[in-house]
Amino acid sequence: MKKPLKSISAFLILFLFSTGAFAQLQSPEDYLGYELGDRYTPHHRVLSYVTHVADNSELVTIHHYGKTYEHRELVYLVVTSEENHANLEEIRLNNLKLTGLEEGEPTENQKAITWLSYNVHGNETNSSEAAMKTLYELVDPANRESKAWLNDSVVIIDPMINPDGRDRYVNWFNTVIGTEYNPDPIAREHREPWPGGRANHYLFDLNRDWAWQTQVESQQRIEVYQQWMPHVHVDFHEMGYNSPYYFAPAAKPYHNVITDWQEEFQTIIGKNHTKYFDENSWLYYTREVFDLFYPSYGDTWPTYNGAIGMTYEKAGGGSAGAAVTTEEGEVLTLKDRLTHHHVAGISTIEATANNADRVVREFANYFDKAANEPAGTYKSFVVKADNDPDKIHHLLTFLDSQQIEYGTAGSNQNTNGYNYKSGQNERVSISENDVVVSVYQPQGQLARVFFEPNPELSDSLTYDITTWEAHYRFGLEGFALESNINPNQNISAEDYRSSTISGADKPYAYVTDWDSMDDARFLAEITKNGVKSRFSTVDFEIEGESFKRGSLIIMRGNNSHLDDEFDEIVRSAAENHSRDLFGASTGFVTSGSDFGSNNVRYIEKPEIAVLMGDGTSSLSAGEVWHFFDQQLHYPNTQLNTDDLMRADLSKFTTLILPSGSYNSVLTDSAIEKISSWVREGGNLVLIANANRNFTDRNGFQLARKQAEAEEPTNEEMLAPYDNRSRRYISNTTSGSAFEVTLDTTHPLAYGYDTEYYTLKLSADSYSYLDSGWNVGTVRDNSYRSGFVGTEAEPMIENSLSFGVQSYGSGQVVYMIENPLFRGFWENGKLLVANSLFFVGN
Repeated sequence: MKKPLKSISAFLILFLFSTGAFAQLQSPEDYLGYELGDRYTPHHRVLSYVTHVADNSELVTIHHYGKTYEHRELVYLVVTSEENHANLEEIRLNNLKLTGLEEGEPTENQKAITWLSYNVHGNETNSSEAAMKTLYELVDPANRESKAWLNDSVVIIDPMINPDGRDRYVNWFNTVIGTEYNPDPIAREHREPWPGGRANHYLFDLNRDWAWQTQVESQQRIEVYQQWMPHVHVDFHEMGYNSPYYFAPAAKPYHNVITDWQEEFQTIIGKNHTKYFDENSWLYYTREVFDLFYPSYGDTWPTYNGAIGMTYEKAGGGSAGAAVTTEEGEVLTLKDRLTHHHVAGISTIEATANNADRVVREFANYFDKAANEPAGTYKSFVVKADNDPDKIHHLLTFLDSQQIEYGTAGSNQNTNGYNYKSGQNERVSISENDVVVSVYQPQGQLARVFFEPNPELSDSLTYDITTWEAHYRFGLEGFALESNINPNQNISAEDYRSSTISGADKPYAYVTDWDSMDDARFLAEITKNGVKSRFSTVDFEIEGESFKRGSLIIMRGNNSHLDDEFDEIVRSAAENHSRDLFGASTGFVTSGSDFGSNNVRYIEKPEIAVLMGDGTSSLSAGEVWHFFDQQLHYPNTQLNTDDLMRADLSKFTTLILPSGSYNSVLTDSAIEKISSWVREGGNLVLIANANRNFTDRNGFQLARKQAEAEEPTNEEMLAPYDNRSRRYISNTTSGSAFEVTLDTTHPLAYGYDTEYYTLKLSADSYSYLDSGWNVGTVRDNSYRSGFVGTEAEPMIENSLSFGVQSYGSGQVVYMIENPLFRGFWENGKLLVANSLFFVGN
């Protein structure tokens, strides 16, 4: 029987429409015009492909969440069933309600959420290629298995966390390759030049920035992450090209807030991976090297936010190029690398979907226990109300970024607690206005991570620094209490900001305190705008107001060149940075030194050069660059190390050498050139390892501290080979906090109390300066937090942390520790500002 023509036509139209719709969705190979792994895909083409998939699949939506410093787009994709997409906001809000971070009761529509993050390190390039392959496999109409997973789960894919670093690597690589890849490791395409593509625009390692969020990429990503709070998070990486593949479960030590379930499900996922890796005879390992302790990784920070956080590492990295011959004589290709990451990603989605109900249930249980049955010794953490308000403001701003609740104590009381300042358990006094963070809250586990005085290490062999405690980091006094104080939720970070102008309307001089980086930012702004300033080297009182040494005195008489703009510039900057100004009607003080005294020093406008390039640590150089560009907002000139010998240093007042090895850079002639410049009045600032190059050279007083030679014991000589790592770490510290005693009468220490807590990143120790100024010194019994080896601690004690040497007409500032490390040790940054504006003036 013939079908009516009309019915046949309708059928054909429907058939052609449906097949045409499928035909519009292209695989990466069809869309890009080459097979994944044949070449690197630059950011704009990755973005173009994932946009194509979102435009042509009902299973995908694309979301733009920000831009990098170099203005590249940051996106994430939500991949799930059409039904889930129709109810996506309900699913998202239900998940937040499970955490207690969103009010209300969740409905039964709850799905497991897996978040896959790719290419946080720019030169670990295969993962963005793998992201495209994984995306297509999830939405491929022919893949029925993936559709079942997407019914039970929501998959979020961030295809490229660090586009700036990745494009830096890919663009370089494409300029050095020929018609065929050369797998010989000595070939130029395997020798990535400084600074490499690992870091972002400011040369920060974004995989150490998840908690601190110093970088714009991190800030924008975490805001989106907190809108979802996924149950499983994977961070894809690469390691040395002679390595196999690493996946969960992670190595010890685990931080003690990690739950049994989080540990168990890591193993469940890892065993799911082994099914596929064993089938393909791929080498892999687990439970080694990559631990779960430092809180700012892409595995730990999600873990402390209730997720199953994991790092996956594949052999490769920037030195692998697109093909490289390994030490076993095999050629490792980009296609191999992306395939392994792709399989591990798909396996993660599968394991999560197959355990979706329990994954969701245990996630909710994590936050419920945190709020109602918190573990750990300490139940509340106190920040004294009489701390500097700027420092309290920045702490509370950080807590806001972590969704950690806080309030005030509400009443006066005496109790037992750990005093962060003394490092002792003692009787402490709590005042009603003290800031309190209780662990009885949804983010109580995360609060423990940031405030515990000395978190336990189940194993001292750890991958990163071992202290980051908030009181030490922000320079605050307070206590950790074993008892709980329920805080009054009645304050915000902005309560600690003010900008008041008092005194004379048309003052003889504006006066303001010098206590924090906010004061330095204020000074930087008015200096850039042509204002001339002074600072007092003594405490003083004037017209009923008291000021400490270091306070700024901005005199009208010094700024007549600005005419009527003077008041506008100063007052506007005070408002911009929430500074209080006092308008003094006279320069005659009640006590201290009058404003015309030699004790009130003129601040010469700093003209700053920073040495960058081969020989410097790219991360340290980036920290200095970011400090000036994004924190202090003050101009500087970056000098390439290759240009040091032909650069005219006389135009600069300050030269900063970031940490680094300076191999072949600081030759005898280079040291002599720098020495001559300092003798003529230059201000040389040496950070961390840069100091090594100036010990016992050209009249520089710095000298390494030497341990007393001792004959090894029989036990030491007969120690088994297997203990070699532990013998090594006994002489190291992997990032620990020590109390530094400051000479607050020296300009380098203005704005500080006598006690400063430094982050000690190595056991490198230097003797006190014989005739310079030992401004910051580690004394006996100064250890506070983190791991330090038994042999390293006595070397660190009674050593120099910060010193200043007069050298001809100039100054040398020795910063043995790096106050700018990763941009997160907030209380150290004023030391750098002091070295620019005060030292030598």
